[in-house]
Amino acid sequence: MIRCTIKQPCTYSGGNSKSKPGKQYRIYMATTPSHDELVNSMTGGMATRQSPFSGTDHFRADGRPTSALRAELRAINDFRNAWTCISSIALPVLLIAAALWVDLLFVTLSIIFLMGFVQNRMFILHHEGAHRLLFSNRKINDFVGITIFGWLSFGTGTHAYRRAHTHHHRDEFGPKEPDFLLYALYPITSSSMRRKLRRDATGVSGYRILRPRLTGLFNRRFWLNSLRFYMGQLFIFSLFWAAGSPFAYLYLWLLPFMTVYQVVNRLRAIAEHGGMTRSADRRQTTHHVRQGMFARIFLVPLAVGHHLAHHVDSGVPFRNLPRLTRLLEQEGYITEDSSWPNYRTLWRALAAKVNV
Repeated sequence: MIRCTIKQPCTYSGGNSKSKPGKQYRIYMATTPSHDELVNSMTGGMATRQSPFSGTDHFRADGRPTSALRAELRAINDFRNAWTCISSIALPVLLIAAALWVDLLFVTLSIIFLMGFVQNRMFILHHEGAHRLLFSNRKINDFVGITIFGWLSFGTGTHAYRRAHTHHHRDEFGPKEPDFLLYALYPITSSSMRRKLRRDATGVSGYRILRPRLTGLFNRRFWLNSLRFYMGQLFIFSLFWAAGSPFAYLYLWLLPFMTVYQVVNRLRAIAEHGGMTRSADRRQTTHHVRQGMFARIFLVPLAVGHHLAHHVDSGVPFRNLPRLTRLLEQEGYITEDSSWPNYRTLWRALAAKVNV
């Protein structure tokens, strides 16, 4: 629930010891705006008018693929996804082992930095599992994608994220949008962007995210999810303990999440929806950014950068999103007017507001 107030005038006849009898006094009463008013006043600063799309042989007017193509695009490759999951878990294990074995400050600091990007990758796999696109077998998908990668990405290992994320896809910027404030009010000033990123890099944002897990233990409504969160982190801590370095959990696991990951997550998130608005046209809700190799490796691995295609059809697994993007471009749904050449250009535009 977003709470803010707007002022509306009304008149008041009457008075007190200082008022004149019978005079009309203009006062202002605080009221809660409707969600439509919030959308109109807080979103859309980066949304541009799009050319109408009437559909083609392969795509409907809303951009979604027709049935034959949709069946192809929605195929899940279980074997390749299993390898992706295994390698994504092996990567932090190898990095942590290297940090503990080499035991040099420069190496440790480098791995702390890299771990933030690795945690971003694990969250993306959790996101894929939340869409139930990681494995065709639902039980395997939920265990690996929701429980394991949910814990690894500092979640509860439950379906809480999946349920909240469903609202994000059903109606971006709608009344139940869980990340409305994260995407709203762009563009902002460069100084405001620096403040946000400074809070991310110094652990302030991470603390705000984890604090409800502590207070939730003492809340009848949230204690179970908080307990599940701590169960997951206790399991990860036990692995550090078994490796003979329990203290390393703090600086090789918790610290990257509290700092580097928060910066990466914000930069990725605002490049997905920052400044866009509520609309049935996904080109108005979601940015399309062309990705270089560096971005594909670190910022938007596993094709998560094909975010407009993902919102056009959220049932398409990540491996097939690049193909869907190419087809949407070829068929005219994605145009030059709806595309950003790279992430740097988009971030600059998001922070280009000038104080008056």
